[in-house]
Amino acid sequence: MAEFRALGLSPWLAEQARQVGLSRPTPVQAACIPPVLQGERPAAPVPLSPSPLPTADRPRPSPSLAGRDCLGCAKTGSGKTAAFVLPVLQVLSEDPYGIFCLVLTPTRELAYQIAEQFRVLGKPLGLKDCVVVGGLDMVAQALELSRKPHVVIATPGRLADHLRSSNTFSLKKIKFLILDEADRLLEQGCADFTPDLEVILEALPARRQTLLFSATLTDTLKELKGLAANRPFFWEAVSEVRTVDQLDQRYLLVPEAIKDAYLVHLIQTFQDEHEDWSIIIFTKTCKDCQVLNMMLRKYSFPSVALHSMMKQRQRFAALAKFKSSIFKILIATDVAARGLDIPTVQVVINHNTPGLPKIYIHRVGRTARAGRKGIAITLVTQYDIHLVHAIEDEIKLKLQEFSVEEKFVLDIVTQVNVTRRQCEIVSV
Repeated sequence: MAEFRALGLSPWLAEQARQVGLSRPTPVQAACIPPVLQGERPAAPVPLSPSPLPTADRPRPSPSLAGRDCLGCAKTGSGKTAAFVLPVLQVLSEDPYGIFCLVLTPTRELAYQIAEQFRVLGKPLGLKDCVVVGGLDMVAQALELSRKPHVVIATPGRLADHLRSSNTFSLKKIKFLILDEADRLLEQGCADFTPDLEVILEALPARRQTLLFSATLTDTLKELKGLAANRPFFWEAVSEVRTVDQLDQRYLLVPEAIKDAYLVHLIQTFQDEHEDWSIIIFTKTCKDCQVLNMMLRKYSFPSVALHSMMKQRQRFAALAKFKSSIFKILIATDVAARGLDIPTVQVVINHNTPGLPKIYIHRVGRTARAGRKGIAITLVTQYDIHLVHAIEDEIKLKLQEFSVEEKFVLDIVTQVNVTRRQCEIVSV
């Protein structure tokens, strides 16, 4: 608690952090919280059961900017979410109004996870939050936004839709704009957020604190480092290796034609040796994800799928069942690769070798979180060797080979391939 107090946090907030299991600040928290709070006067202690914060907007001047803009770059599982949640709650407790803070994030699941952190750490304040993501009722979301919650956590597409179609809420008085997984939000590609971000930024005040956090530093973020207006503070974890030390990273060289037999053998081995272990299997496409889930279920493995073609309620249900260990195996596309914090995951298997090293870093970051141990195994075909070399160059580490008894794999090849083909036919 004293260590959090030393960062400038109030006693009530340091105590709340302790109660939820944050015993001492991680490096990214210790580095980024003081600049974000810089110049803030010490807050009066807030009792642990105060009356709820007011939510109604009131006439007020433009927000004063005591703290600095911040760009934090640290490994997955290093506590980046708390690094922005804690200072936001501190400043909110001193001068509460709604809407106070906007958090943008690339995936729906991550938005709900961030909201949960705000709720848990902000419980003594009676914090009101609103999650605005696609796949759910826009009218209900618009009603929530009109009630002026203190914190809005959103995916850019759905929030931009609200701004285009509604005038029942305003973002003109926010104090904080936070971009979590900022590199993904700012990169241009198949899922380009740029048009939506332009709409959102147009609706925000020029005077605000902007906080950007990511596990991977891209050229776009480097440019933003130079463009940030409010005495920007930049921090990047000093480390040669881009993944955590507790992560055992392996590769398994497999012929493309019998990759699935190796996968089934791997899962069977882990289930036999560690019945309580949870496994995430990452695949390249939604169809692959669906077919693999059907195939593994035919082998009586407790698996559940998560991909972007599923309805939002199905995605929530799948994630909830995996988090609660009803299902021990989650088969997912890269929609689950970023930010999701599921502490009990012991194994990550890459069914395909990621084409970009940063995707690999985010995928394997789903295990070995918060000091725990984990193992990541990438299935590498004869066509993927150059991708592995690119990954090794990026993470500054050589992957070690994972050995299996090939005899057991060859015994099940025909059966697995037939089962896979049956599942593909059904899924068409």
